[in-house]
Amino acid sequence: MSQDANAVVWEFSKNGSVLIGNTRGRYRLDRNRIKIETSFATTVYQMEFSGDRMTLREPGGSKLEFTRIRENKG
Repeated sequence: MSQDANAVVWEFSKNGSVLIGNTRGRYRLDRNRIKIETSFATTVYQMEFSGDRMTLREPGGSKLEFTRIRENKG
């Protein structure tokens, strides 16, 4: 999520699953929105992309910023 040592990794899989730290859930895309459902909550965010950066904004205005980490398979 950032260079912060306390950053949580969010891993989005092509099959619609998401792993947020140790919490598993599902996500669904709808144009520029993403709905994330976990056992704790369901949240809808507006998505913005710029290069390898993704910003998710909640309706209340708070935002989460991410930088893509590409997995090296070799």
